[in-house]
Amino acid sequence: MKIIRGLHNLSQHKGCVVTIGNFDGVHLGHQEVISRALIKSKSLGVPFVVVTFFPTPQSFFSRPQPSISSFKDKHLLLDSLGVDVHLIINFNKRFSEIRAEDFIEQLLVEKLKMGYCLVGDDFRFGKDRIGDFKMLERLSYINGFHVESTSSVLHKSDRISSSEIRSLLCSGEFALASSMLGREFSITGKIIHGDKKGRTIGFPTINIPIKRKISPILGVFAVEVEIDNKRHYGVCNLGKRPTVDGLKTLLEVHIFNFDYDVYGLQAKVIFKKKIRSEERFPSIDALKQQISLDTQATKDYFKI
Repeated sequence: MKIIRGLHNLSQHKGCVVTIGNFDGVHLGHQEVISRALIKSKSLGVPFVVVTFFPTPQSFFSRPQPSISSFKDKHLLLDSLGVDVHLIINFNKRFSEIRAEDFIEQLLVEKLKMGYCLVGDDFRFGKDRIGDFKMLERLSYINGFHVESTSSVLHKSDRISSSEIRSLLCSGEFALASSMLGREFSITGKIIHGDKKGRTIGFPTINIPIKRKISPILGVFAVEVEIDNKRHYGVCNLGKRPTVDGLKTLLEVHIFNFDYDVYGLQAKVIFKKKIRSEERFPSIDALKQQISLDTQATKDYFKI
């Protein structure tokens, strides 16, 4: 999959199929849109382009949301689904003031040479979010492209959406969130050196940086950790560690019966059950005692 960062790097297209959105989590609803767009692009013999924005419009307008997937994870998921081009538009003040009609005619038609567009049924765009499917449909006749709206994908009777998945993750409902994502929720990253405080209290950890401004989950969790294609059980803390006056959100995992040098390797942390919320303890001894309880609760969950 080719990544194009910024409209200034966009070369001329002879035609393409386009879909637009944030695609956070690349959940089953997103996958349905992408699947239909791929079928159309193959039938037309043109590339399939996914258009996203950085930062997201919500973040730009000071309404940041937790991210289900990091940029790297989103890229890998889009690539695995067969997307040809990922166009990332810099969402700044100038871009935020583009009229919806100009977004269609100047970007989608003139620059991308869009022949077919698929969007979600709630898609809005342009200054003040004036643009919608009806506008796309009206301008399609004038500009010679086709547009199709995709209805919401349901899990049982619930609409699959990134906001619903965030809510489920926050409340610890990982099984239901996974059924909407189409995979288990996980965080992947390179194992780095931490401050080694876990070792001093008898619970050494591997440390993985969080590549997102706001995590969708915080607390203590039972997890499985995949390193070098092998899975291990463990308990993790994802948060700022208030007891030791931490400031940065960290992911620390204590892996059971594990004593290997894995610094620099990739680890995939798969979240299975929420044990408790993060909290401040009056002392390190109180924290150590709670970690022992968390560890036992996790082992009880895994039956080990």
